[in-house]
Amino acid sequence: MKKIEAEEQQTTVKAFAQSVWRQNFLNSGMAAVCGILLVRVALYVVAARHYGYFRDELYYLACGEHPAWGYMDQPPLIAWIAWLLEHTIGVSLYALRLLPMLAELGTIVMTALLTRKLGGGRWAMFLASLAVLVAPIYLTFSQIFTMNAFDPLLWMLIAWLLVDLVQTSNEKNWIGIGVLTGITLLNKYGVLFLVAGFLVGVVFSKLRRSLAKLWFWAGLAIATLIALPNFLWQLHWNFPFVQLVGQVRQNGRDVMLPPLAYLGQQSEMMGFASSLLVVLAVWFLISAQGRRYAILLWGFVGVLGCMLVLKGKFYYVAPVYPLVFAPGAVLFERVTQGLGLKWFRPLYAVIMLAVGALIAPTAIPVLSIPSYIAYTRRLGIQQQKFENQPEGKLPQLYADMVGWEERVKIVADYVNSLPAEERKVTAIGASNYGDAGAVDLFGPKYGLPKAISTANNYWIWGPRQYTGQSLILMDEGDPQKYVGHCKSLYLVARPNNPYARPDENRPIYHCVGLTPDLQWLWSRSKPWK
Repeated sequence: MKKIEAEEQQTTVKAFAQSVWRQNFLNSGMAAVCGILLVRVALYVVAARHYGYFRDELYYLACGEHPAWGYMDQPPLIAWIAWLLEHTIGVSLYALRLLPMLAELGTIVMTALLTRKLGGGRWAMFLASLAVLVAPIYLTFSQIFTMNAFDPLLWMLIAWLLVDLVQTSNEKNWIGIGVLTGITLLNKYGVLFLVAGFLVGVVFSKLRRSLAKLWFWAGLAIATLIALPNFLWQLHWNFPFVQLVGQVRQNGRDVMLPPLAYLGQQSEMMGFASSLLVVLAVWFLISAQGRRYAILLWGFVGVLGCMLVLKGKFYYVAPVYPLVFAPGAVLFERVTQGLGLKWFRPLYAVIMLAVGALIAPTAIPVLSIPSYIAYTRRLGIQQQKFENQPEGKLPQLYADMVGWEERVKIVADYVNSLPAEERKVTAIGASNYGDAGAVDLFGPKYGLPKAISTANNYWIWGPRQYTGQSLILMDEGDPQKYVGHCKSLYLVARPNNPYARPDENRPIYHCVGLTPDLQWLWSRSKPWK
């Protein structure tokens, strides 16, 4: 009898577990989302090691060797993460690009959860998550170790807490919002545009009652305290980030477009098909059924509107789109249900997948370099251009992944051929942070010292112990300016990698007897005022 009762109890527990499984996983829409996550993991496995380290990755690794509360050209979080990787799983391409990939997985999950929180069902959750997966810009973000990889997830977490605040009136959410905002400011300053939009949304909604509550101001204080050390660092160095942005504007490096062309770039960045969800999101958030969540629209308009006016790089807007994919997918699901167009849901998903797959090789290196070149020529498609930089056989994004170790080895072969006493006093100078970072990463295995450079934060780290008695000049575009300052100037090599950026194939020189010496010149070569 006891055996029968035990079996019945076991059967009951099993049935209950199956019921919970169906309700909370299969029927919730998360099963389809998990399928999307697996696709993204597969892409990481295939593409993570292709081509090589990206220029900015090399620089962030160098910054990680100098932990600080700030850097000339970015907040400190990316360098702290680089330091953590260096001291844990290492900085191989797979290790370096693991966290960006995991951040996109988090963004996909949060997009699905926000969709469900806004009233979306399985199809809405699937389509909103799919829009994140197939967007070329997110494939690019999540395959390179940069600050851009982490913003979409951080922004989505803030948005989720705001929507929860609207639904539950739980004022304590402001604490979490404050913490996340402070952390996001340590990642990238662009979140200020999102916060500005959200604050306008607070003022023009029922959330303005929060302005009279302690929790709101406590959250604001926490965000300020977290970001304050970085602000003080910038203040100490006379705000080099602001000066850098001004210099970039003056020299015309960034591609700047009029509003309509800029919006066209936004659509291309999302993979075209997903633009429908953005339009539907605006409709939903101004309609009676979604107006209570209009704060999301204010955040979106704050980011997109400011970037249109300021003519920022097109991808500066990218982190905000998952916030609108969610409400857009909710309305899409409801409209197709109400009009009897359920058949259009799988068709739309297929269109999104097809367009995404077509563009994917331009966003993530799933093809070999020769195959990529042949593919883009055959289809007549190419990466979106975001800077006015010289290009060769590869577009800038991929060209910036090619040739770094090759150039370091050229320098190492030459330096190691010098007499021992001369090698001891030979500094490796680089005119850009890419070459300097490459020397720092690859140089030790070839017996090279750390690089010196006046580019970006390298200037702060100084010329080390070197005086210029023997100085290698990498990527030197105008050697004539050294003729009168070097006792002798030798041509070391002329790199000629057809896939690297043309300006990275400039000659490498050896300057002997630099006058005035480096220690004197350094203070006069500061890259900002």
